[in-house]
Amino acid sequence: MSQDRVLGVIGLGSMGYGAAVSAMRRGVVTWGLDTGEAARARFAAAGGQLAASLEDLAARCDVVQLLVVNAAQTEGLLFGANGAPGLDTLLRRGSVVVASATVDPALPPQWEAKLAERGLHLIDGPVSGGAKKAAEGQMTVMASGRPEAFEAAGTVLGAIAGKVYRLGDKAGVGSTVKMVNQHLAGVHIASACEAMALGMRAGADAAQLYEVICNSAGMSWMFQNRVPHILEGDYTPLSSVNIFVKDLGIVLDAARKLAFPLPLAAAAHQLYLATAAAGHGNEDDAAVGKFYAELAGLELPPKKS
Repeated sequence: MSQDRVLGVIGLGSMGYGAAVSAMRRGVVTWGLDTGEAARARFAAAGGQLAASLEDLAARCDVVQLLVVNAAQTEGLLFGANGAPGLDTLLRRGSVVVASATVDPALPPQWEAKLAERGLHLIDGPVSGGAKKAAEGQMTVMASGRPEAFEAAGTVLGAIAGKVYRLGDKAGVGSTVKMVNQHLAGVHIASACEAMALGMRAGADAAQLYEVICNSAGMSWMFQNRVPHILEGDYTPLSSVNIFVKDLGIVLDAARKLAFPLPLAAAAHQLYLATAAAGHGNEDDAAVGKFYAELAGLELPPKKS
């Protein structure tokens, strides 16, 4: 896929790395920026071009995707922090920022309005699919924004993703849909860990239990994707417990403003909080299984060599 836009990806973690290498593979000139030495080295080893600074990246790119952790990091990059300039003053007029962190849906419309004053476009474009789909160029982008923003982005969104959903002509709708996705994802992971712990406590073989459920009506994508982490004893954080402490917090805060009850999300949020409090906040979100194991005196599979 050839096109004339130059992409910059800020945040080269599992999703950002996948987005950047997928764009490169599809013919998009791509620059990366990350504060982590390991992330930079990995991207460079894949043939990626590393920007020396935010100023350097902004000078080179027409479209910049922000794949950072939260709203605070997004705002710091957009509008500057601690006396450093932001993309609002560094990018050329007509450039596009794709904000892909999971945030309160009330924030992207504010960012869109501020950037518009500078002649810049915003696409509210959170993503989903996990590290594997990101690396394969098959993740989902839940995008909303003004039509001129999509026009200015050209084919870049299609280069980083397998599916791009245009969900509305204003920022905020994309983040609303991502909020619903995170509600479901968080509840599904927590229930998968709970169900596995229940079966193991009752004497079922964990590997057999996983295989049967994956071929039965109780299976979910999250069950199929996360339970192997428990079976392999590998809690390397592809998505951490603390991410769902944050994301389900966003879901619950938004629901509170709408006076809308979310008892399942609230219960799942408490499980992630309890798991974090037990010292597993920076581990993979499947570590909710560890909380149940500690509660019930279960012995989980050790990490495979």
